[in-house]
Amino acid sequence: MAERFPQVQGGGSLILAWQIKEKHVLVVGGGEVAAGRILNLLNADANVTVVCPRNGLNPEVAFRVSEGQVNHIDRLFEPRDLDRVDMVLTAIDDPEASTAIWKLCKERKVPANIADVPPECDFFFGSVHRDGPLQIMVSTNGNGPKMASNIRKQIAATIPENTGAAIQKVGELRKKLRAVAPSPAEGPKRMQWMSTVCESWALEDFVDMNDDDME
Repeated sequence: MAERFPQVQGGGSLILAWQIKEKHVLVVGGGEVAAGRILNLLNADANVTVVCPRNGLNPEVAFRVSEGQVNHIDRLFEPRDLDRVDMVLTAIDDPEASTAIWKLCKERKVPANIADVPPECDFFFGSVHRDGPLQIMVSTNGNGPKMASNIRKQIAATIPENTGAAIQKVGELRKKLRAVAPSPAEGPKRMQWMSTVCESWALEDFVDMNDDDME
């Protein structure tokens, strides 16, 4: 009987598409690693605050500060910086300071990622392929970031270029279908219809679909 169910494989991470739109995220540090983290956060529509002396900002982070894309606190981290934040990322070359920040986050129950220190991370960043609404993440659970990048590139190379546009059209079609059949009782029927369409139509069909086709 047990053979009919999936085998448990411990040691993994719970892969989620974490919704942090308008959440307050603190980034400690302003170097290259911080720049990559900041871009990921902005792509997810988070409200980002960077704590780092101005002379420690790399060109990309300095640009985002000057453009008003992120808030900037021109000094080293202080415990009060954790007030009213929803997430913390550190990317500084100071292991002791990073660990101190992690401990403060644990006390306040704020999820944190301490760059390059897997034991002090509540979550990991993976290697991500992005095409509009399509996001594919490869994670090695902190074991091999470079390998994750290589695997991500191989996966991305197999995906048709118009996949993101096709998914966008599927989303529009779902919204129209929900407007036509809004009742919760019709949910299973909507899901079945969308499943049938997605399995029987080619990506190109979705890309070429216009409003008249959807109607």
